[in-house]
Amino acid sequence: MPSWQGKSKGNKLGYRIFIDILRYGGIWPAYALLRCVAGYYFLFSHSSSRPIFRYFRTKIGYGWWRSLRSVYRNYYVFGQTLIDKVVVMAGIPNKFTFQFEGEHHLRQLIAAGKGGILLSAHLGNWEVAGHLFKRLETRINIVMFDGEHERIKQYLSTVTGERNVNVIVIKDDLSHIYAINDALSNNELVCMHADRFLEGNKTETALFLGSNARFPAGPFLLAATFRVPVSLVFAFKESATHYHLFATPPREYHGRRKQGVQEAVQDFVHVMEEKVRQYPEQWFNYYDFWE
Repeated sequence: MPSWQGKSKGNKLGYRIFIDILRYGGIWPAYALLRCVAGYYFLFSHSSSRPIFRYFRTKIGYGWWRSLRSVYRNYYVFGQTLIDKVVVMAGIPNKFTFQFEGEHHLRQLIAAGKGGILLSAHLGNWEVAGHLFKRLETRINIVMFDGEHERIKQYLSTVTGERNVNVIVIKDDLSHIYAINDALSNNELVCMHADRFLEGNKTETALFLGSNARFPAGPFLLAATFRVPVSLVFAFKESATHYHLFATPPREYHGRRKQGVQEAVQDFVHVMEEKVRQYPEQWFNYYDFWE
């Protein structure tokens, strides 16, 4: 059963060490130190290594040794994406290059004048894509659980500066629904992950990589309720300094709301499965995702 708790690992000291290295040495010394950090998680973080090993072994179909090597590689690439995110957001000099496949789809979505929803997953480095969306010349709203430790968030904000986005925090009083409605009414983009949920929240079940998995119903319910264009967006690291960004053609989910939700889930799972098979080592869900 999925057991994500809405929080990310890490501490303030760890962030500070890597950010200082990035400021004074660039990404290559940070990547070098990251090999040790990845090795630590590979050897000692059994709670996260077990499910990601099973993912490589049973879902991707790797052999035992290749699955084991891929666990280490997965930790290392995940660390790289975190470093890259800070580099891009903080404006630290770098040699990153980006290929944006489907940017015209997002411009088409904005031109429709109804706002739009962008769905992604903990797959690749979506945060880098989100930061680059500022060139679309419309306000970006990111919907998220407030699960990060507050002191880490405050420290990162002093380093990366003011984001070109507005964060909408999911709250029990459902005030985030009104904020999303206001954003869409202003022809703004609302971005959210659609692959994790907290226990007790409503979910939709779909066949993903050969087995049933649960997905949060909220993002798809919003798509069917507001009936605005929806695009699926992902960004993948293809080399040490190059990213490939994807955006699908926008689609609206009309008809009965339940039907719209199911269609949105199926579209999302279909694209997500395609990308997971293309970039298997950039899947960053470290818990038992499948039922």
